[in-house]
Amino acid sequence: MAKMALVVDDSTSMRQMVAFTLQSAGFEVIEGSDGKDALGKVNGKAVNLVVTDLNMPVMDGITLIRELRKLPNFKFTPILMLTTESQDSKKQEGKTAGATGWLVKPFNPEQLLGVIAKVVH
Repeated sequence: MAKMALVVDDSTSMRQMVAFTLQSAGFEVIEGSDGKDALGKVNGKAVNLVVTDLNMPVMDGITLIRELRKLPNFKFTPILMLTTESQDSKKQEGKTAGATGWLVKPFNPEQLLGVIAKVVH
């Protein structure tokens, strides 16, 4: 059975690029346009990886991480932030919320897959 990934970004083109990269590595992908949309789509599903943007309307990435971490299925799921933000304070906020890793856009597909290989087992 293929591993399942959740990709959350308010940019359709960014979601498509990340989804394409993950699909090329054998993942099935669920896409969410913001945190609230993503939470609705993963309810009860077994997801092996989450890649989320930080700045999104309705529900941002930090809030999404906090909400996911409350769910039993997501206690130990790797969650990567993929964002234009690179300030240490934002990274610390993400880590405190439960982010596993932090990547800065624009992303390099090989780099993304390299990080994923380290966190998804």
